[in-house]
Amino acid sequence: MAWICLRAVSQSTGSLTIERLDPGAFGTGYRMRFDVITLFPELFQPFLTSGVTRRAFESGLVDVRLWNLRDFAEGNYRRVDDRPFGGGPGMVMMAEPLVQCLMRIRAERLDAAPVVLFSPIGERLSHAAVARWSASNGAVLVCGRYEGIDQRFIDAHVDVQISVGDFVLSGGEIAALALLDAVARLQPGVLNDAGSHQMDSFNPALDGLLDCPHYTRPEVWQDVSVPEILLSGHHAHIERWRRDRRLEITARHRPDLIAAARSAGRLDKADETMLARLDPKPY
Repeated sequence: MAWICLRAVSQSTGSLTIERLDPGAFGTGYRMRFDVITLFPELFQPFLTSGVTRRAFESGLVDVRLWNLRDFAEGNYRRVDDRPFGGGPGMVMMAEPLVQCLMRIRAERLDAAPVVLFSPIGERLSHAAVARWSASNGAVLVCGRYEGIDQRFIDAHVDVQISVGDFVLSGGEIAALALLDAVARLQPGVLNDAGSHQMDSFNPALDGLLDCPHYTRPEVWQDVSVPEILLSGHHAHIERWRRDRRLEITARHRPDLIAAARSAGRLDKADETMLARLDPKPY
């Protein structure tokens, strides 16, 4: 059995080496754990050890364990897929290796963590959903491959299906990475500025709007200057400018978010005045 917990770096059957970490080493504050069932655990190693979100994984705020599905398959070839009944292109992932892997995870976790499958029929991943996952105890993430997974496993064991958009990937690993990254950056102490994520697009702190444009040095680049208001030092005026830009960008690109903010009573008189000045009215 091959699995990776946080700083794990390999796997006995391939180029990786497994380093097992004792969950007790995380202290009493440890609570969030994501178990990932995948045919390609090596895809996750660079992600777990790179960038600002690695702080969440290295510190134990988010415990990620990778399970190689082939370790739960039978036979010399460790087969995990077979031809679809009824014919058709591609292969289908078999239910039995998935069940055996899930049983091993259940025995180790000793909880009722939800089983998540990344699938086109799932609810599209949103900031609100990420926020819920970031405050949860984690989940078992199933990364499908080929034409899909035997429906009998889905019916019996999958609790939640998640989509990352109306397009098809080669497997669920990229979707799992997206969820893990989004969850990790919301953990306390992960970002350099503790309040940074509150200024992200879709965040309730911005009333669910898209974020405004950002600028840095030099003040003039290729004959284009930074907006003068940002150099004024007048914080109230700067905040109004940023709010207006958020409203403008959101109205032009995601009018549905404007409608949602209005319906929730998040737009004040100044906001509505700004929106009324936009021509043509995009929402």
